[in-house]
Amino acid sequence: MAMIITSRISNDCYQDQGLPTLQSPWWQHLPTDFHRQPDQFDTNRLTRTLVNATAAIDAGVRTGLAGMVSAAALPGLLNSNQMREERAQFDFYCRFADASSPHEFFREPEKVSRVHRQKAAPWHFRPEDGKVKALHFESPFTPVNPALRDRYLSHSRNRTAWAQHWQHRDGPRPTIIVVHGFVADPYWINTRFLSLPWFYKQGYDVLLYTMPFHGKRQDRLSPFSGSGFFRYGLSHVNEAFAHTIHDLRIFMRYLRDLGVEEIGATGISLGGYTSAMLSCVEDSLNFVIPNVPVVSLIDLMLGWFPLNVEVTGAMRRQGLDITDLRHVTAMHSALNWPSLVPPEKRLIIGGAGDRFVPPKQIWLLWQHWQQCALHWFPGNHLIHLDQGRYLKDMRRFLESVSSLTPGVHRPEPAALS
Repeated sequence: MAMIITSRISNDCYQDQGLPTLQSPWWQHLPTDFHRQPDQFDTNRLTRTLVNATAAIDAGVRTGLAGMVSAAALPGLLNSNQMREERAQFDFYCRFADASSPHEFFREPEKVSRVHRQKAAPWHFRPEDGKVKALHFESPFTPVNPALRDRYLSHSRNRTAWAQHWQHRDGPRPTIIVVHGFVADPYWINTRFLSLPWFYKQGYDVLLYTMPFHGKRQDRLSPFSGSGFFRYGLSHVNEAFAHTIHDLRIFMRYLRDLGVEEIGATGISLGGYTSAMLSCVEDSLNFVIPNVPVVSLIDLMLGWFPLNVEVTGAMRRQGLDITDLRHVTAMHSALNWPSLVPPEKRLIIGGAGDRFVPPKQIWLLWQHWQQCALHWFPGNHLIHLDQGRYLKDMRRFLESVSSLTPGVHRPEPAALS
């Protein structure tokens, strides 16, 4: 039976006239002007006002973030020798997008000798009926492309994987893996933004994962958390995603070794992109809930001023077009592969006023995922209006796919009251 979504914006409200039907290979058939196509919803006046107002806020904040990324990436984009070296690696990566399986790029990780556990900082979430630990291990990841190995592994702090683990004393329990968005790695931000203590009180354990080049994994002289993910070119970005999935799978093994039988993943923005991709390589994943997920990084960049100016200039100098750049990064997009999680165990959350990750990107994933459950909220990337509604939908969804007993009365989080 289809899940009942409680959003004030039904999926039928999205005006998809003129938008393409997703075809394979998506990177080739998606129109080159896809990033320019409008996003419109047919809603009542109040909802339309909320969507338009939050969209305007998003556009302004997005420009600031795009400026930060542009400043970090500019030296490499202006270095002609570096750009030629980058271009020479494209054929290596394109063959993985054309492969029959994502496992040719996302290889099975080696077993680590030990995952270290230590007390989490005292200002983090402290449950009365459980424990919170900081986890870390030395990642055995090596870049897929031998030409990048020395340069990529020179970022020594990035070679240690980090996560925070919330456990009930009477565990193991079904566990939600949470993947943060770009630059938004602090555990406390994700804890509050997604009302994670409330989900813990529902009975779930939680593991918050730190992506490569974020938080403790960033270089000491990094201008901002996450800058190292995108500042060294697309080949480096590809390896960073391979690294992301690699270390996530090791943490999943760690949970399995603790006796956890049910593991699912959710994530915000870039974390949504990651959780969706994880569902394409891990058939043991019990559920997946990408929240405002990116699905095409290149189309996203071309919609972000002033970053789009740098990207189009670099394409022109190298004789490339948008299809070429999509192709070279397609192996880590969920659009490129079938999800191994059954359709009834997928839930997508999107913002109608989102201008960081525009609704048309959400719409592409929804098409690709066989029109699974989708909740639209009338806010933007940062302001999730009606968040209480989608949190309740997430609770009902989790009750339908996990072994925890549904219907037990538990307190509502602040976002729901």
